[in-house]
Amino acid sequence: MAERPITFLCISSAVKGQLVMQELKRLGARVYLLTEERWRDGDWPHDCLSDIYYMPSLANKQHVINAVSYFARSTVIDRILPLDDYEVDTAATLREHLRIPGMGDTTARYFRDKLAMRVKASEAGIAVPAFVGVINYDAIRDFMGRIAPPYLLKPRGEAGAMGIKKIEHPDELWPHLERLGDAQSNYVLEHFVPGDVYHVDALTWEREVQWATASKYGAPPLSVSHGGGVFTSATLDPSGEESRQLLALNKQLLRDLGMVRGPTHAEFIRGRADGKYYFLEIAARVGGANLADMLEQATGINPWREWARIEIANAKGESYTLGERRHDTAGILVCLAKQEHPDLSGFDAPEVVWRMNKPWHAGLIVRSSDAARTHALLDDYKERFAQQFVTRGDVLETGRNV
Repeated sequence: MAERPITFLCISSAVKGQLVMQELKRLGARVYLLTEERWRDGDWPHDCLSDIYYMPSLANKQHVINAVSYFARSTVIDRILPLDDYEVDTAATLREHLRIPGMGDTTARYFRDKLAMRVKASEAGIAVPAFVGVINYDAIRDFMGRIAPPYLLKPRGEAGAMGIKKIEHPDELWPHLERLGDAQSNYVLEHFVPGDVYHVDALTWEREVQWATASKYGAPPLSVSHGGGVFTSATLDPSGEESRQLLALNKQLLRDLGMVRGPTHAEFIRGRADGKYYFLEIAARVGGANLADMLEQATGINPWREWARIEIANAKGESYTLGERRHDTAGILVCLAKQEHPDLSGFDAPEVVWRMNKPWHAGLIVRSSDAARTHALLDDYKERFAQQFVTRGDVLETGRNV
């Protein structure tokens, strides 16, 4: 009797993660996808999938539990992978419900709930901007009495910069809370710290960080998603002091939050006033906005592909070894475009290694062994993108899920 293939159920409310599904299939797994009806015509890797199941929405967790439990009557599910940030806690609940190995509800909370992750990091001695949960009004008044504005009112369960409101004066907060009604306890109020924003993308295997790369955003994602413009990010010199400090901080954070295996995307800010690094948020997923493509160009490692290898190794009880990496620098530019198919042919430097092919978007990636050359190209191309392409419209994915 033939051995049953390892079976994965991937869950996503966005069209992404094609590479992890392709790699799982290449490694011999059987792969199913659960997504939303609106993505029936999405660019899914159909040749790698045993089947795709569609639901009107994945937002109702109990409906998803019912659907997956019904599916499990006839199919043994070995692992569940959430491809989008919004499914991290749903996947955790499914694992608990069906007793499938992987991150459970308690740990997942630290990677989805902006209040829980701040409390946990703060308790571990990691610097975070001053914050208070929107729960007790006296505590909120005390917070605003001690901490000068501006503040950021953040949804605890949203991804990236989605739903964030900037509060310039304490009196502005209360009308916002009134409009939120019973939903206001799903928010956290945080001191706005001006500064440069960084991200660290990592892969963990059995609680040990196997790979991590520090990068720096151009304009913070909050500014781009709310104000428009060109989203940029570039990897840091891996031997530089900024990178060293951020990687050490990220390693401590992953240990204290209880990360066992898989990809993470963490964001930090370096305060302009004190030069100190503060933890902003973390997600147990691959970074969005094509950051994985930028990271692969810089390091030779694509976190989507490595995630598949990590999950297969764990399911088979085997060891995991990271692939060979390089130490170049790379940068990405993305913007909403006023042209349906922007002409990128004029961006012809030999360092251009990737071009976005997506209607109403312009994007490219540059790579060089010389960090100064990478940043010079980004600065030049950002100005040209702003002149030739930039328009306002729906929020870039950088706002929803970076």
